[in-house]
Amino acid sequence: MSFETFSKESKVKLDQALVKTIETLQNVESRHQEALKYSLSAGGKRIRPLLLLATFGLFEKELDKAMIPAIAMEMIHTYSLIHDDLPAMDNDDYRRGRLTSHKAFDEATAILAGDGLLTLAFQLLAEAPEIDDTTRIKLIQLYAQSAGPSGMISGQQADIEAEKTTVSLEALAEIHSQKTGALLTASVCSGAIIGKASSDEYRILEEYSKKIGIAFQIQDDILDVIGDSKKMGKNTGADQVLNKSTYTSLLTLEGAQKELANYTSEAYELLSQLHQDTTNLEALTALIAERDA
Repeated sequence: MSFETFSKESKVKLDQALVKTIETLQNVESRHQEALKYSLSAGGKRIRPLLLLATFGLFEKELDKAMIPAIAMEMIHTYSLIHDDLPAMDNDDYRRGRLTSHKAFDEATAILAGDGLLTLAFQLLAEAPEIDDTTRIKLIQLYAQSAGPSGMISGQQADIEAEKTTVSLEALAEIHSQKTGALLTASVCSGAIIGKASSDEYRILEEYSKKIGIAFQIQDDILDVIGDSKKMGKNTGADQVLNKSTYTSLLTLEGAQKELANYTSEAYELLSQLHQDTTNLEALTALIAERDA
């Protein structure tokens, strides 16, 4: 199966499953349900669930077994975006070309929608019939650690603290290994867990995921400088307004582009150490590094 076919078919399944999951919820207040569906239906590249499915695909061909964990991962990611966009955080009006949740509804509804998606993700993992109990516990632990105080949340807090100041390149990498990289790493590692990867395979994939996590953030910083706001569906230049330390501010635009190339090259090298066909992961690596939105 080509990457184009894998990506297209997987995204159709993901989008349908996300909507169906929300529409079939019981005893849910209608406005809350509408807000959940609104943010999940905003589109996007679905990079995290695709990374999970592509990694799982290294070990098994039937991807449906990993669909619920992939859906849960996208729910956690979407929750983080809803809260990121709030006035107390990044205060963004648009996300993926549409009004952000707090603009389309109101701030309280947006906060509750984020809370709902985060908790629903763990309910789905707990109830997933396709995975065994040992795997289920490992996934719940991994998702909670990656999204929680030791992962994304601390990265978000450190990112806020780093506004209006200059941090070192090493500190910046540490911030984004949590803020951006934690869920990307969890996506790859959960695919490896469900696929019963060996310890050596898991180690390689975990290291690979850390490389693409930093690459993702570097490209984000580059796009904030030279990206097309229409393609990106949100305003650019926000980092400069906040005087934030970024890869482009610390290394210059050209330096950031070189650093991106280095991390991407290291990611490809790690994939080359695996014996499986890594075509889909290679394509996702290129997508992360070369995307224009």
